[in-house]
Amino acid sequence: MLKKILIANRGEIAVRIIRACRELGIPSVAVYSDADRFALHVKKADEAYGLGSDPLAGYLNPHQLVNIAVAAGCDGIHPGYGFLSESAEFASVCESRGVTFIGPTAEVISRMGDKTEARSSMIAAGIPVTPGSEGNLIDVEDAVQQADAIGYPIMLKATSGGGGRGIRRCDSERELRDNYQRVISEATKAFGRAEVFLERCIVNPRHIEVQILGDQMGNVIHLYERDCSIQRRNQKLIELAPSPQLNDEQRNLIGELAVRAAKAVDYTNAGTVEFLLDDKDDFYFMEMNTRVQVEHTITEEITGVDIVRKQIEIASGLPLGLQQSDIRINGFAAQFRINAEDPQNNFLPSFGTISRYYAAGGPGTRTDTAIYSGYTLPPYYDSMCAKLIVWAADWESLLSRSERVLNDIRLFGIRTTIPYYLNILQHPDFRTTNFNTGFIAANPQLAEYSLKKTPSQVATVIAAALAAQQSW
Repeated sequence: MLKKILIANRGEIAVRIIRACRELGIPSVAVYSDADRFALHVKKADEAYGLGSDPLAGYLNPHQLVNIAVAAGCDGIHPGYGFLSESAEFASVCESRGVTFIGPTAEVISRMGDKTEARSSMIAAGIPVTPGSEGNLIDVEDAVQQADAIGYPIMLKATSGGGGRGIRRCDSERELRDNYQRVISEATKAFGRAEVFLERCIVNPRHIEVQILGDQMGNVIHLYERDCSIQRRNQKLIELAPSPQLNDEQRNLIGELAVRAAKAVDYTNAGTVEFLLDDKDDFYFMEMNTRVQVEHTITEEITGVDIVRKQIEIASGLPLGLQQSDIRINGFAAQFRINAEDPQNNFLPSFGTISRYYAAGGPGTRTDTAIYSGYTLPPYYDSMCAKLIVWAADWESLLSRSERVLNDIRLFGIRTTIPYYLNILQHPDFRTTNFNTGFIAANPQLAEYSLKKTPSQVATVIAAALAAQQSW
């Protein structure tokens, strides 16, 4: 087992990893920029080291992070998600310094991070992929010629893209020409590479992803699927596990495809294979995320498998200790990304000081966060300030419990997406599981709501205001 782990990340995922380390009896080491000096992950780790004044540079410097790990006596590094979590260079630097990277090998990260190479690998493994360009595009004229052959609408994508960045839908040649340089520029700035490719746009698909785990002995299993169709501009908002839109035959098929995909590239550790499901109920491989996902929480809730713990154990050389027959689905779970955004103002970020925070509680409730009363959300990072996870035995119970839990959490000082999610829960298409990735765009009225408070909410506001006058 690894002896000491540096967490090359911040916020709630760093706190989540620290908790897993503590349960395993492994000391944890945090890193932080000056903007994160008072962050919760810094307070919870056994040790913490500064990265400097720049809010981003330290988190994105593989050599600095590995130097700190070696100096602190760490034999493992967990990258979390975002930042350098899918950096083959980071994994290589760890390997060269004798530090275990808690994730797949640098070769696999590079192979699956290159979307055109990933497509080729999946085609060779017999995994269905959406029709698209063969390799990277040469220039805009090449793009136009291949788009004509594929048929509009098409998706113009950065080869190294991810997280909803470096991607544009084009419905015509004019839009393709207009977007070509924009995607090139965005890809270069975000990923350091200018390569792009084309795929046919599957209009309003369902976005289904499968969680997989693989050990160093070649054992691979899946932990069933998550439905991530509720998203805005390719950014996920609500995730569900299992998908309430799949039947058992579809569920078994997509699980088998995900395991086959992982075995085809000799995948180790935790990963996610993402698929699109079209209106004819055909699955198409989209991409593979070579890291822990933001939404890993709901898979943990329905399977009872601690994914972050498994990551550490696998990286330590331990066998998976699970067979596919051991994995059973228990109930339904939903994750609501509580973002510091104002849905009534085009989702404008709402960074600032959280004057008071009261966590949700009760049966089937879990909150993964790094905020606390008095904490100031820095404007340099993602707007997600908490993940609210709800479990229930069946779909109808999940809906009612989710509404209760969203009304239970209290955040003062910033605007959040909580009222927006309450509106989604009331929409008949969501309640009857009749939704796809076009749901948010098709329902702009969901951002219309009153912020009028109930008597209990008013009492909470008054209590928070009185408490604010006291010295803490």
